[in-house]
Amino acid sequence: MSNKWYAHPIRVRYQETDQMGVVFHGNYVTWFEIGRTEWIRNLGFTYADIETKGLLFPVIDLAVSYVLPAKYDDTVIVCTKVKEFSPLRMEFQSQVRRVTAEHFVGAEYESEEDLPGELLVHGGTKHVWVNEDFRPTRVNKVLPDLFNKL
Repeated sequence: MSNKWYAHPIRVRYQETDQMGVVFHGNYVTWFEIGRTEWIRNLGFTYADIETKGLLFPVIDLAVSYVLPAKYDDTVIVCTKVKEFSPLRMEFQSQVRRVTAEHFVGAEYESEEDLPGELLVHGGTKHVWVNEDFRPTRVNKVLPDLFNKL
């Protein structure tokens, strides 16, 4: 399993903020999802690829801690990495960080100390692999190519 952080950029849009120009707290959960989606895409898979094999990946736990607010027009990066993994479950760590680079592109980082920018939010999600009937399913049996990349 790769222990690298994958970072994906987002520009804070006006509709994501409140009257104070501060990002509404629920948007960070959406950004965590974007981070996971792009992390999987970076492995060479999409959620659509995974779902065509009959696998679903629901969130079973969520943690979010707010340190500083993101504001309208900030450039932030959503940093994502796998914390724990088994054939049935995955746990991701996520961070949202403010960066100054205008044209930041997705990148990988070896350690948390290497992540650029200012920490705004951190947390993570836990997931379980299930089939279309929401019964736990082993990813190594259904999609061994993905399992081997993980």
